[in-house]
Amino acid sequence: QEIDWDFLQEEVPAAIAQALEGRNRVAEIVRAMKEVAHPGDETLTPIDLNHAIENTLAVSRSEWKLIATVETQFQPDLPAVPCYPGSFNQVLLNLVVNAAHAIGARQTAGSQEKGCITLSTKSLGDAVELRIQDTGCGIPEAQISRIFEPFFTTKDIGKGTGQGLALTHSVIVERMGGSIDVESTVGKGTAFLLRLPLRSSNKKGTGL
Repeated sequence: QEIDWDFLQEEVPAAIAQALEGRNRVAEIVRAMKEVAHPGDETLTPIDLNHAIENTLAVSRSEWKLIATVETQFQPDLPAVPCYPGSFNQVLLNLVVNAAHAIGARQTAGSQEKGCITLSTKSLGDAVELRIQDTGCGIPEAQISRIFEPFFTTKDIGKGTGQGLALTHSVIVERMGGSIDVESTVGKGTAFLLRLPLRSSNKKGTGL
């Protein structure tokens, strides 16, 4: 009676289960960070794009978990994509964090809705398409042509360096020989469409 055994019998198993869940979550984040932080190099390496995205979402969770849900629509039999792992992982991180910031900016402007970030992959035959879409504040049409310029940013002063998308363009277009398209509507959101070639472009450049 003094130790309230019935209470302990009910609460202790739940506490242990939560501790185990927390431990597994920490282990998942550490593993993902090790993979995402793969050192940049000049060797094109085939990667599992779906797995790389899952790692990025695990590492960036603190950026989006309070303001957005994340949906993934992966083609399960996606072919391996040749890329520079360290640089490409940084590209993925930049785009997911940018999506979260865009949703945060819309909420700051008065929206009470929780946002959504959707990542989808599909094979196009000689390339793979990655689409990253958010329900954020959107980009004015007049600025879309400039977003890949070094030091240009649509974020508030102190919140953006103007380097993330410039480096993204450098890695995807200049080094990998791919392409990036942008679709955006102010007040509704933005989508980045990356087409990644399955054959090496043999282009070189500096890592991120």
